[in-house]
Amino acid sequence: MDGSEESGVQSGAETSGARPVSTLRGAGVQVDTARAGRILLVVVLVALVVVGGVLLVAGYRKNAQVDDLRTHGVPVQVTVHHCLGLIGGTGSSPAGYECTAGYTFHGTAYVEGIPGSTFYPDGASVAGVVPSDDPGLLSTPAAVASSHRSVSLYAVGAVLLATAAGIVVWTALRRRSRAAA
Repeated sequence: MDGSEESGVQSGAETSGARPVSTLRGAGVQVDTARAGRILLVVVLVALVVVGGVLLVAGYRKNAQVDDLRTHGVPVQVTVHHCLGLIGGTGSSPAGYECTAGYTFHGTAYVEGIPGSTFYPDGASVAGVVPSDDPGLLSTPAAVASSHRSVSLYAVGAVLLATAAGIVVWTALRRRSRAAA
């Protein structure tokens, strides 16, 4: 008798045919695939609705900012605090610049990023535009002139919400046809 027979442990060759390899000490795993599918469907639907809703709100907000700058825009002089070069591709040349500037509007000081990727030297005075009802929203006259409302900002959010609605309708019709059968 060798050591494994004395301890009651059998070799793998002797037990491989006796029990399935997927069980460990008698514990098996049972997965309810229908329930797992329903849970996955709910998670996908929630993700579609949340992302679609966030994109719709972001599109609405962007269009509202464009309208606000066009209708209530007031010129301000901003002083550039600093610009950072943005590295792109291989890192050998800057892909653009991110600049921060300060300005005062009705006695309140603001420090905001200048839209675009133009380099301005520190301390430079640059023309800016802020809406009178939201002075924390800084833009440049060129950016305001080139911006416009866009319905396409709603496209992806609407498609995601429509997809979620389609899945709900398809699932309901499928359940109804299974119940009738």
